[in-house]
Amino acid sequence: MSQWIHGLHAVLEAIERSPGRVTRVVVARGMEEGRLRPLLAAARRAGITVQREPAAALDRLGEKGAVHQGVLALLAAAPYDDPDDLIASAPAPALFVVLDGVEDPHNLGAVVRSAAAAGAHALFLPEHHSAGLSAGAVKASAGTALRFPVAKVGNLATFLGRLKEKGVWVIGLDTEGTPLWSGFDLKQPVALVLGGEGKGLRRLTRERCDLVLSIPLARGVESLNVSVAAGIALYEVVRQRAKT
Repeated sequence: MSQWIHGLHAVLEAIERSPGRVTRVVVARGMEEGRLRPLLAAARRAGITVQREPAAALDRLGEKGAVHQGVLALLAAAPYDDPDDLIASAPAPALFVVLDGVEDPHNLGAVVRSAAAAGAHALFLPEHHSAGLSAGAVKASAGTALRFPVAKVGNLATFLGRLKEKGVWVIGLDTEGTPLWSGFDLKQPVALVLGGEGKGLRRLTRERCDLVLSIPLARGVESLNVSVAAGIALYEVVRQRAKT
């Protein structure tokens, strides 16, 4: 299914990274030409026609309530990657991110952006009870979701078992975990597993983890946003591996 993505940066990223998926670009009449210049140049290089429409037309076309900044693009649906292919092709030591029930597309997009920035090799989502790569997720990732490997898996617990069979340490993150997030050798192949908003890791997911690490919180603070927790853990991996 095709989808609209919103915002100048996300649309420019789509044109530059996935021009074959961009089927239509629409910009609001009267937008400052200087702001549009990089986008128009990229569209011209890719052979994509840019339509000019009243701002009200963009409000109707895009996702309800989305802030489009006067720029929209219609993308053909992207197939998710094959999880087994991603595991097999990851260079050593592998670094994966697994999300357990993250339902907010903005959180998903932010985690994708952090994972890509930290050099992770792929991100895995359950097929059910999870956000997908919607327009909101693409925008929150600043377009990174258009080029970062993401796969869906049917049964998350079974998938975590497959990762273990491949020699990947399955490391959960939770406020009640031990030891601290920095207390494990993350230079090994690892998959960081983070739970959904409010609920955290589900019981079965937690039981499949080799270890559950915690990020300490000040008194009175119950949890971190999942994208913040992901960023902290990912950059602990970067820090440790930089020493090797």
